[in-house]
Amino acid sequence: MYSAAWRISLWATLAFAIGTMFVFAMLHRFVANDIQRRSDAWLSGEVAVLADVAGRTPKDRLYGRVVGEVAELASREVPDKLRSNSNENDSVFFLQAGDDGTLKLWVGAGDGVPNLAAIRARKFISDVPYDLNVKGFNHPFRIASVRLDDGSHIYLGLSERDELRVLRNLRYRFFCLWLLIVLFGSVIVFFVTRRMLGYVREITEAASRIGQSDLSSRVPISKRNDEVGHLALTLNRMLDRIESSMHQLHTITEALAHDLRSPLTAIRGKLEIVLAGDLKMEQSEPIVSAIDELDRLTEFLNASLDVAEAKADALRLSLSEVDLDRTIRAMIDLYEPCMSEKGLRMNLHSAGPVFIAADAALLHRVIANLLDNELNHLPASCTVSIKLGTSEDAAMLIVEDDGPGFASEIGLHMFEQRVKGRDSKGHGLGLTFVEAVVRAHGGSVTASNRSEGGALLSISWPRETGEEIEAPHSPTHLNR
Repeated sequence: MYSAAWRISLWATLAFAIGTMFVFAMLHRFVANDIQRRSDAWLSGEVAVLADVAGRTPKDRLYGRVVGEVAELASREVPDKLRSNSNENDSVFFLQAGDDGTLKLWVGAGDGVPNLAAIRARKFISDVPYDLNVKGFNHPFRIASVRLDDGSHIYLGLSERDELRVLRNLRYRFFCLWLLIVLFGSVIVFFVTRRMLGYVREITEAASRIGQSDLSSRVPISKRNDEVGHLALTLNRMLDRIESSMHQLHTITEALAHDLRSPLTAIRGKLEIVLAGDLKMEQSEPIVSAIDELDRLTEFLNASLDVAEAKADALRLSLSEVDLDRTIRAMIDLYEPCMSEKGLRMNLHSAGPVFIAADAALLHRVIANLLDNELNHLPASCTVSIKLGTSEDAAMLIVEDDGPGFASEIGLHMFEQRVKGRDSKGHGLGLTFVEAVVRAHGGSVTASNRSEGGALLSISWPRETGEEIEAPHSPTHLNR
């Protein structure tokens, strides 16, 4: 119902249906006018003949019989007329009224009184045929009239029943044909559009897979030289340029990392050699401080390069099935001694195994960054709570504490590079790296201060599709 093929076929069918209905309305009007024109021509001709016969016939006892027989013969000339259940001719009538409005001669069904009353009820008498509704008849009559020399009028009426029957049959047959054509056309448009857009969907799915895994893949190319084929070629050319740019970025970052790490490693090695010698305490302290600064510089260099690649969506992900619950437990075991030494407590609330598709190495670094932040910024006697749960299509990881929370000056800029509080001793890259890695996996990160005090960071990580997730265990609580 929400596909483009459905909408296109719906609008195309609607436009076709309205167009054909408009054409039929014009055709129906043309047929109705043509039938009425033929009826008017017959009425005008016959009423003129009857007027001539009435004018030439002597006004004696045979007048009514002669004129009546001529009128009866005229009524039989009407083609394709239908009679009522009785044998009376109720489709044509002949009426002659005197100059005083009295009925002088009548030929037709009934006694002619309702017909004369309907004629006299008209405000004016037209020289051209006109419609007349007569009481007791379901269909109107088409009336033609002529005035004789003696002041009397002759009226010839033709029921429009046959005309309406023809138009009704025309409408019924057209509606059946119109409905069949519209349904058949909508089915054809839907399947043709669906087939065309199906190829576009294949291109979209292929492009999505390329963006998530390997830039060396390409979208399928159609043999048809149409707009869709040109779209596939354009996307493949764009992917060629993107792959080349990513390759250049990786080459530059790797060369930069190598060129910077090598001298830093060499300097550190020389300092360690000097430190291994017989030095006094006051001489060794500057050397130890220099080694620590080199380690911090190396760490900053690695983090900066990783963040740059992540921000450029150039991280090389090696996706595999990872149990997030197991990974978090392993990282808690690793950080537990340092946390305990500083007087911090950790609680884990987990619903059991939660499997996600992720790069295991980057996932470990994300969790390590979160725990490092807690370890470096929380005062003693604080508690870190880690909650792991799932929604329909995502894994939810929430890390919160009861410490001082995020500094007010960083506000909404906490995920930007080198943004940190005044008291922070880090590089301002931890949360930036976490947000970049999670976004590269298709997830999202939010951070805020809790109303009751402390910081809260929530990560939504897409769960692996098509997997069989084990039934969650009852929540476990790990207190450290």
